[in-house]
Amino acid sequence: MSEPTPPSAPVPAGVTDAERDELRRQGILLTSLQELYTWGTSHSVWPLNFGLACCAIEMIAASMARFDIARFGSEVFRPSPRQADLLIVSGTVTKKMAPQVIRLWNQMPEPKYCIAMGACAISGGPFKQGYNVLKGIDRFIPVDIYIPGCPPRPEALLHGLVQLQEKIKGFKISGPDAPRHLRSDLECNCPVPEFGEHDLEPPANPAVWTAPTLVRSEKA
Repeated sequence: MSEPTPPSAPVPAGVTDAERDELRRQGILLTSLQELYTWGTSHSVWPLNFGLACCAIEMIAASMARFDIARFGSEVFRPSPRQADLLIVSGTVTKKMAPQVIRLWNQMPEPKYCIAMGACAISGGPFKQGYNVLKGIDRFIPVDIYIPGCPPRPEALLHGLVQLQEKIKGFKISGPDAPRHLRSDLECNCPVPEFGEHDLEPPANPAVWTAPTLVRSEKA
């Protein structure tokens, strides 16, 4: 086996992953500013201490000793949105509660992320036909990860958190694929709806959600 590259020696371009792993075992870490930034961000995602309905019980269970969300760097549930960067929408979002949820989202500093946990947060769940239930929190704020279930188990939340970490690691710190907080052409805050005569006004945020177009075929 060849001698390991000394720390002061220049590293040739096009180093393979196997060569990087070998250098890491020798105490030499090769990285870039982008990798360092996304690594630190993905392993320190602090959720907001916030819950809505029965899915919140599963979220609480994920932080207990049996499942131990601390293994993924998210053990710090912050009581203030000013200190959190992950909003886990865990439960049914009523139209009365929706403005408060969006207001909490706007108070969180960037970079921030959102997980829609459970069928209710994703689409309204079993209460979808109710006049008072929002049919998905993604109508007003951008959602990064969807976790289906009614309710999803703590393992599902941990899996969703790992998927969020992988998504953060894939971010670019410049260019058109950069995250929202690193781009000047995207708005970080979302408009807070108000209570109208029959529904929320506006009923959705067009910047993050538009109604799907249904194409109906005519019968022959």
